[in-house]
Amino acid sequence: MQKTEITGVILAGGEARRMGGGDKGLVELRGKPLIEHALAALSPQVNAVIINANRNRDRYAVYGHPVVADSRQGYQGPLAGMLSCLQAAKTEFMVSVPCDSPLLPDDLVARLFRQLSDEEAEISVAHNGHRIQPVFTLMPASLAPSMQAFLDGGGRKIDRWFEQHKLAVTDFSDNPDSFRNINNPAELAQMEKSGFNA
Repeated sequence: MQKTEITGVILAGGEARRMGGGDKGLVELRGKPLIEHALAALSPQVNAVIINANRNRDRYAVYGHPVVADSRQGYQGPLAGMLSCLQAAKTEFMVSVPCDSPLLPDDLVARLFRQLSDEEAEISVAHNGHRIQPVFTLMPASLAPSMQAFLDGGGRKIDRWFEQHKLAVTDFSDNPDSFRNINNPAELAQMEKSGFNA
């Protein structure tokens, strides 16, 4: 795997309704916005980073990475953000992660890519030992037309789009906490109290 082949995408474009509708990427954990935790974990693993955001784009832009909004209106879910970033990426591959998972493993991209290669698959997705984690995904930029056609047809669910392609499931059962995410204030408080080191 060459880092020069991969753009990392941080998905921060959702409505965050369970967080009261605030911009989740800017919610602070241990004194830093969640977007900063994601950037610190993902940036060393990729050649370039794109932030997918539909609000507060000026605030995200201060981190020095392109900020790309969904090209489709109405908060159509993470696939809409993935599509906009696939179309904006200048590398052969894109890996996506959500902005609200501050415990990203430092070998996430390498393991996703290795499984993709080993299985000669089109998409590689993380599995935490209990279920797949569909927004922790690596794919080639060449799948953008397929994703657009799926969305144009009214599709929204990532796993339904996965069914159209050869999928490699990458086992992270040795580190399931890597995929803990923060959906609401209670989970944020729990993470604050945990042994997580910001």
